[in-house]
Amino acid sequence: MITVTEKAIEKARDLIKEENRPADSFIRVGVEGGGCSGLSYKLEFDSVIKEGDKIFEDKGMKIVCDKKSFLYLVGTQLDFSDGLNGKGFEFHNPNATRTCGCGESFAV
Repeated sequence: MITVTEKAIEKARDLIKEENRPADSFIRVGVEGGGCSGLSYKLEFDSVIKEGDKIFEDKGMKIVCDKKSFLYLVGTQLDFSDGLNGKGFEFHNPNATRTCGCGESFAV
């Protein structure tokens, strides 16, 4: 399962409204090769379910992930930080054995 904190849900809903996205939009997370640690996180809003997608719902927010990325993201929590050290969505991934300083890439 992939979960989302209240703060991340609040920010996601705000962004969906600001960007005039469809009301049925959800968070799509994924992984791609690259970044300084080998794998990079992907995060976007989407409203189309694709064949093979894993679908989760946490606190009323739908989170969707492709099957391949899910192998790297199982158990991950998506959070949002607006602190002094930066602003943005953060992945708390228990499968990552190493992460880069910016938190946008990882290794398993």
